[in-house]
Formats: sequence, structure tokens, C-alpha cells
Amino acid sequence: MNIYFNEYFNRIKLSLDSVDNSGLEAVVNLINNAVKNNKKIITVGNGGSASIASHITVDLINAANIKALSFSDSGIITCFSNDYGYENWVSKALDCYADAGDVAVLISSSGQSENMLIGAEKARSLGVDVITLTGFSTNNPLRKLGDINLWVDSDQYNIVEMTHHIWLLAVIDYIIENNKEK
Repeated sequence: MNIYFNEYFNRIKLSLDSVDNSGLEAVVNLINNAVKNNKKIITVGNGGSASIASHITVDLINAANIKALSFSDSGIITCFSNDYGYENWVSKALDCYADAGDVAVLISSSGQSENMLIGAEKARSLGVDVITLTGFSTNNPLRKLGDINLWVDSDQYNIVEMTHHIWLLAVIDYIIENNKEK
């Protein structure tokens, strides 16, 4: 059992260390630019990634004092899925809530989720900047649709999701610390 946990935590450490810090810096700059222009951050994901989106949104609002919203409300998801199809619910939600200059953070471990792919295209058509967080295949389709694309070199959902979560929390903590200095 001890060997399993040591190897598991080593995989997480390798995933965390795999980020190009310039990607995280670009995320910080995109968020700061949106804040400067009185825009909002919109986070969205499926399953575990939806939970990450919710947590990130709460920290953006409460800890960093940044306007943000998450499309994790079951009413929005089920209404738009029922009326427009599951693959289109993110796009429809963006139609209703996004403004040009906002930032959409789209989280999909596989980078294959059709609702995220259609959502990324919708965001771009609305003038919304797109940050993607993916894993699995290096050439997953969502990774090609963002202005900034953070990718985890793993095909294990929990490794990918935990890495996404920690990277995003690090960005928020950096923004908070940087704003204290001003």
C-alpha cells in the first residue's frame, strides 16, 4: 500500500511540475486584463471539472474580489440541455451570460467533451477570451481552441483534475498576493 501512495503522489508531483509557468503567467495576465476592463470570469466543466469550476469561482469572488460566475447550477444545465441538447448547453449559457472581453475557463480532462468544444467556438464568436485546461491526448480538440491552453500529460482523470485545480488555485493565490502589494 505504501508503494502505491508514493507512486501516486509522485505522478501528481510530475503533473504539477509539467506546466510551463509562462502559461500560468498568461492566465494571470488575461484575468487581470479582464478585471481592469470591468469584465468577468466564467468557469465551466463537466463532472469533477464542474466542481473545480465552482471552487475556482468562489475563490475568485470571495478571496480575490473578482467578478466571476460558474455554470454549475443544475437548473441552467438541465434547462439548456433539455431545450437545446446537452452538447449545446454551454454555448447557450454563454449566449445568455457572456459579454465581449470576458474570460471563459473551460475545463475538460479529455478535451473531447462536445459541449466544451461547441462552447469554446461560441465564446470566441462572442469576443470572449478562452482558457482551456485539458489532459489525455496532446492533440485533443479543445486544446486547439483556446487563447491559452494548459495541458496535463496524464490519462488518469484524478491526476488531470487535481493538477488543473492546483494550477488554477495557484493563479488565484498569485493574483491575491500581487494585489496586496499594490
